[in-house]
Amino acid sequence: MSDFFNGLFRLRRGAWELVASFLIAAGVVMLMQPFALWMFSYSFVVTLVGTVMFIVVSHFPE
Repeated sequence: MSDFFNGLFRLRRGAWELVASFLIAAGVVMLMQPFALWMFSYSFVVTLVGTVMFIVVSHFPE
């Protein structure tokens, strides 16, 4: 667990790609659920932020 936080603080690719992938997955789940309208409303923004974040952090050093 401390390696994960070390990677976040040192701007390493692996940890930030994991966060970006989680945001993309959360956005897709928010898009598909039929219960909460506010989750559906923010699903596109969350997915977009995760995608842009993944593109940016793919240029970080390993």
